[in-house]
Amino acid sequence: MIRKTFICAVLLIFSCSGILNAQNTFSVTLDEVNNGKIKVEPAIPADGKVAAGTELVVTTKADKGYVLDAVYYSVKGMWGDMYHESMASPYKVIVDQDKKIGASFIEKDEVSHLVVAQNIEYAKPGVKQLKYDVFAPDGARNLPCIVIIHGGGWVSNSEDIMRGMARELTKNGKYVVFSIDYRWAGTRDGDEVGNTMADLIGDVFGAIAHIMEHAAEYGGDPTRIAVTGDSAGGHLSAVAGTMPNKIGDGGFGVTEGVFEFMPSYIPVNKTVGQVRSEMMAAIKAAAPSYGVFSSARLNHNSEDPKADESWKEAIAPLSNIPNVEERAVPHYLTRGTKDGLIGDEDVTVYMDALVEAGQRVQYVQVGGAGHAFFDWKPDERTKATFKKYGIYYINEMEAFFNSVFYPTN
Repeated sequence: MIRKTFICAVLLIFSCSGILNAQNTFSVTLDEVNNGKIKVEPAIPADGKVAAGTELVVTTKADKGYVLDAVYYSVKGMWGDMYHESMASPYKVIVDQDKKIGASFIEKDEVSHLVVAQNIEYAKPGVKQLKYDVFAPDGARNLPCIVIIHGGGWVSNSEDIMRGMARELTKNGKYVVFSIDYRWAGTRDGDEVGNTMADLIGDVFGAIAHIMEHAAEYGGDPTRIAVTGDSAGGHLSAVAGTMPNKIGDGGFGVTEGVFEFMPSYIPVNKTVGQVRSEMMAAIKAAAPSYGVFSSARLNHNSEDPKADESWKEAIAPLSNIPNVEERAVPHYLTRGTKDGLIGDEDVTVYMDALVEAGQRVQYVQVGGAGHAFFDWKPDERTKATFKKYGIYYINEMEAFFNSVFYPTN
C-alpha cells in the first residue's frame, strides 16, 4: 500500500511538473509579411517556444513606396484571430500566451494626406485606458468631425479596427475623424465589477465630450459632429445620435424610471448639463451600420435585481428616437444582404420608426456583403472584403455626410 502511494505521488509530481513546464513557454510564430520586413528581438527560437514573460521588440521596415499600416500580434479569440496593433514601430510584445506576430504595410499614397495622432487618452474609469485615434487631413482647419465607434459584440476589438474607414473618410479633405475605444461589457477588461451597457454608453459620450474639448487642436469644429460605427458600434453610434438628451448624473436605474448616462469624461470647466446641451446641438447626423436597435436583442449587462425590460428599453435607439421637431438627426443605414447576424427586418423596423418621427433616413443594402465589411485588419481576407465593399459604401456615406455639412442649394 505504501509502495503504491509512493508511485502515485511520484507520478503526480511528474504530471504537475509537465503542466508547469508547458506553462513556462508559449508558441510564437511569425506571419508572412508583404511589402516590408520585420525584425524580432530577441530572435524567436527555431522551435518557436519562448519563455513566458519575455518581452519581444518588433521593428519594421517598409519597402519602397510603402509605409507601415500596423505592427501586431494576434491570439485566438471568439471570431478567429484577434489583433492587437500599433501604427508605430518599435512595438513591444509580452509573451503570456500563444501568439502570432506580424506587420501590415500599405501604399504610401493611402496616408500621404493624413496627420495621425494615436492613443489619445480620454478616461480611465476601470482597468483599461480609454483612448481614441485622430485622422486629420494635412492642414485641416475648422472641419466637421466624424466619430467612429468600433464593433466586436461589445466585448472585443479596439479603435484600430476602424482605421481603414477613417482613412477613407479623410481623403477628400472635408472631415477630421476620431476613432474611439470604450470598455468591454462584463469583466472582459479585467474589472472586478462587470461593466454594464450604461457604462459603455457613458464611455461613448465621455469620448465625444473629450473630442469636443480638443477638436480644434486637430483642425476640427466641435459644434459639427457626425457619428458612425458598425455592429456593436452600430448600436452605440445610434445611441449617440438619438440619445444625448439622456446624458445626466441621475444614475441608470438607481431611481425607478430614471435612466441617465454619466459620461466617463467631463471637462473640468463644464457641468453635466452643459455637456448634454452642447452635445445635443453638435451631433447632427448618424450612420450606424448593421447595428442592433431594438431592446429585444440588447443586454443591459446589469446584475441589479431591479433590472427589467425597462432597462433594455433605456439603451435601445428604437425606443428613444426624437421627433424631428425636437431635434433632427438624419440617418444613413447600411446592411449586407448576406449578413447572418443582422437581418433586413432588424434595420427596416428602425428605418420605419425614424420615418414615423419625421427624421430623414436612407437605408442601403449592400448586395453580396456579409457582416463587418467596414472593418480593417492586417489579414488579406479582411483587406479584400474592405476593398470590395467597404470603400465604395464609405464614399456613399461621405456623400450623405456632405449633404448635412456641405449642403448645396
